[in-house]
Amino acid sequence: MATCVTESFVLLFPRSTYINVGVNLKTIKKMNKNIDLGLLILRIAVGVLMLLHGIAKLKGVSFIEGMLDRNGLPAFLAYGVYVTEIVAPLLIIIGFRTRLASAAYAFGALSAVFLVHSGDIFTLNEHGGWGIELLGLYLLGAIALFFTGSGKIAFSSSNKWD
Repeated sequence: MATCVTESFVLLFPRSTYINVGVNLKTIKKMNKNIDLGLLILRIAVGVLMLLHGIAKLKGVSFIEGMLDRNGLPAFLAYGVYVTEIVAPLLIIIGFRTRLASAAYAFGALSAVFLVHSGDIFTLNEHGGWGIELLGLYLLGAIALFFTGSGKIAFSSSNKWD
């Protein structure tokens, strides 16, 4: 079985019967232009939603310090929340070093999962959703941005960390 691409996708079967699967190459090229817009929307969604959590922590992180202390970790690590929930989301939103910022953001989300929500990882909430679905979306969104980068609609898109 061989594949042939002309004006539209055509599959060549052993008996030389062509079947048009109805996807026009011009349509695909136009759709590819929307990838950058989709990445911008993802960056804004992931960035703004986590930034709101970070802004709420500007009042203080003493509850995080206590949690870290109870888990045998140094309390000063609590200030890392400002990097993972304020600095990283801002960088993601503007599209500057998005891959690097997404890695920091994902690290913060994983830290929250294991320090705060570890008991909820294998649970469902009262509505049948995953117990940590919001954190899961944050984490997976950050991982997706780490692998894709910022796209072209960004403050910077030429560096390997963008």
